[in-house]
Amino acid sequence: MKITVVGTGYVGLVTGTCLAETGNDVLCIDIDKAKVEKLKNKVIPIFEPGLDVLFARNIKENRLNFSTSLEEGFKHGEILFLALPTPQDEDGSADLKYILGVAGNIGDLYSKFPDEGYKVVVDKSTVPVGTSEKVKAEILSRSNGVTSFDVVSNPEFLREGYAVEDFMKPERVVVGVSSDKARKLMHELYQPFVMQGNPIYMMDERSAEMTKYAANAFLALKISFMNEIANLCEKVGANVDNVRIGIGSDSRIGKRFLFPGIGYGGSCFPKDVSALNKTAEEYNYDFRILKSVMSVNKIQKTVIVQRIKDHFGSVSGKTFAVWGLAFKPNTDDIRDAPALEIIQALLAEGAKIQAYDPEGMPNVKARLGEKITYTESNYGALQDADALIVATEWNEFRRPDYTVMKRLMKTPVIFDGRNVYDVQQMMDNGFTYYSIGRPVSGK
Repeated sequence: MKITVVGTGYVGLVTGTCLAETGNDVLCIDIDKAKVEKLKNKVIPIFEPGLDVLFARNIKENRLNFSTSLEEGFKHGEILFLALPTPQDEDGSADLKYILGVAGNIGDLYSKFPDEGYKVVVDKSTVPVGTSEKVKAEILSRSNGVTSFDVVSNPEFLREGYAVEDFMKPERVVVGVSSDKARKLMHELYQPFVMQGNPIYMMDERSAEMTKYAANAFLALKISFMNEIANLCEKVGANVDNVRIGIGSDSRIGKRFLFPGIGYGGSCFPKDVSALNKTAEEYNYDFRILKSVMSVNKIQKTVIVQRIKDHFGSVSGKTFAVWGLAFKPNTDDIRDAPALEIIQALLAEGAKIQAYDPEGMPNVKARLGEKITYTESNYGALQDADALIVATEWNEFRRPDYTVMKRLMKTPVIFDGRNVYDVQQMMDNGFTYYSIGRPVSGK
């Protein structure tokens, strides 16, 4: 099939590459000329494990190509994916200007090329309920009477760091569609995944749009609930690791997303939870649980700062090593990363920061500049540090040389926001060790 993907951000690039991998002829469109030139030269602008292999193979096989011309993309694809940004607006809602802007451009192209034929326009971005109707209306408003298209909703369920695996081996594919013709085309597109035993769920467009928001909101709820349990564990003298194992073994609950820490971040959960809450407000519904999730997460991001201040009294003039800047491992995404809020809070109190992240440092440097020091290794960040803050659970941080750490640091103090280490092991190695929802060692 001939596929066009409009937008080469995280979702668009993974979608285009993976659809090319299943044998489709894919053309990806982006208005950023410099970015498109890099992609043509096999330079991937994001870090995503496994993407580089598929990307190079499909460019070589001429199944994956790039252009800045929406007109070229319009003529190329029988299915047009809109994988465009939906940033959070000032009021918390999802800003649809990019999606509706391209929808209007598609309408113009239909007016210019009325005989181009039937196409399916797919909302791949995470969008509020009712967006497919707005996209359709925007195209019709400028298509000069051409109606040979359908708009469907096909939300993505990609985890950063596992996106290629999630796309190629999906737990489910959700398609919101009301047209039999569009339903047939979408089923044909995803047939390779169905044949592998992965289910495809066809439903109405509004239900598909709500499914995406409901899924992310529920996962955010699990994280925030477990963070509240962790905070309570510290007060009553329980160990959250034991509690997590105990409730995670219940099949009704499941063990995933029960790891306490310093809050969720990234491009999805914060934005999607806020957008769903905004939708509820527009329909005069007080979504109290969702508001609590947002409040808990905001507080949780800085709970470690208070513990640092309680330990040291004043942090002015103190030097803190930070391991991890990305919001999670296996990505360079720093959007709403808890590490940044912790860093900015400490900087405001007069502290100095020495940071290391395997992938996220260029993005942080673009945002914070020289306000902090960036090191070439995790051990480099420890030099003369008063304490270490673990903010992202990269695998390379899990088994450090404790002797080297103690030699480099001024004082052997660790604030672990991701519960990477064992409490008893930290005590045995002579560290004062703070984590989330577990006993403090060496204090």
